[in-house]
Amino acid sequence: MALIPRPPLTTAALRAAVAQIAPAYLGQFVDHLDQATEQAARQGTVAPLHGFLAQWGEFVAIHRYPAKAARLRESEQQVAAATDRQVVTAVLAQIREITAAARRDATGE
Repeated sequence: MALIPRPPLTTAALRAAVAQIAPAYLGQFVDHLDQATEQAARQGTVAPLHGFLAQWGEFVAIHRYPAKAARLRESEQQVAAATDRQVVTAVLAQIREITAAARRDATGE
């Protein structure tokens, strides 16, 4: 069950969602937003802001479901500790499934 409803992909909505479901990451959110804004201004394109929204939308889509976030953390720890290439490949496939589903969830697809 989701902790919060899916927020729209706006900086204000994502900031509020991160503050509510993963407040320890709020500083990273703000730093990344500042970097994306500066990069967009330097490059004269909104692409860095789109990337920011996609990344944090995915983050929120994962973390609004505690079991999904725990499964991702466990998978990341397994990859870090693995010495068998087949195990790494299998666990990375699980991580890709989690993040792909989160991308679809973030955009409402």
